[in-house]
Amino acid sequence: MPLHINTPLIESRPLSAIAKSTIWLKLDALQPCGSFKLRGVGHACEIHHARGAKGFISSSGGNAGLAVAYAGRQLGIPVTVVVPETTTERAKELLAMEGAKVIVHGSSWQEANQLALTLTTSSDAFIHPFDDPLLWSGHATLIDEVAELGQKPDVVVLSVGGGGLLCGVVEGLRRNGWQDIPVIAVETEGAASFHAAIMAGKPVEIEGISSVATSLGAKRVCDQAFECSTTHHVKSVTVTDQDALDACQRFLLDHRVLVEPACGAALALAYIPHALDRYDNVLLVVCGGATATFAQIQQWSAKK
Repeated sequence: MPLHINTPLIESRPLSAIAKSTIWLKLDALQPCGSFKLRGVGHACEIHHARGAKGFISSSGGNAGLAVAYAGRQLGIPVTVVVPETTTERAKELLAMEGAKVIVHGSSWQEANQLALTLTTSSDAFIHPFDDPLLWSGHATLIDEVAELGQKPDVVVLSVGGGGLLCGVVEGLRRNGWQDIPVIAVETEGAASFHAAIMAGKPVEIEGISSVATSLGAKRVCDQAFECSTTHHVKSVTVTDQDALDACQRFLLDHRVLVEPACGAALALAYIPHALDRYDNVLLVVCGGATATFAQIQQWSAKK
């Protein structure tokens, strides 16, 4: 059995009414560790476990680190997660709850990642947060589940950070014969590394992350994510932090599920009038996020 679960696919009446389209929600916020990351991370961890890995090393203070910690606990493998100084206390508490060793290092994910790589021995497996074909293959199961239900959408809407989910969804569409379905990749304006790559015609590193949607905070998307934009119909869209925060709060009211601003970025398109008018059936990936609290979302909104 895989470590992730098949998540519900439900029609959202509140969002459908606003968007004037039928909005289908793929509720990956209900994964055991709170986000879609478990699909790819769980798959990678199972593969490395089968190959004899004695430890898992990760570099993420967010959902990827939580997924590695959860997978390690389930497989009986010790986990070390290196997180940057910006990581919230809530995230560190959740990592510790899963039994992971947490090391705080550096002011950015890049610095935490550099240390994590030096800690990885020949008996360990390094689990990258987003740039690994094993992850993409695991994330593609999200589309497999939709295809098994026979619910073919006109478009898939998702959030993009480092690009792992985008790569997985495109792989899933292709392996199910749905390569004609476009993808809308949404970012907040202060974390728009994918949009920067589209504008530049190649992956580029943005100067910094100024968005509250820190789970989108990869300063450079993986090469495969950009490659997907050249071989598949992918539209890049940016929204404001306030759009994402408003979507988080409205979604909590509409569906009793709390997600973080990174997920709110994709949800925002359903709440912005006319953003999805041209599509009849929309698949919206509710990617989740376990590290944001409602109090934090309210505080961020108050500062905007």
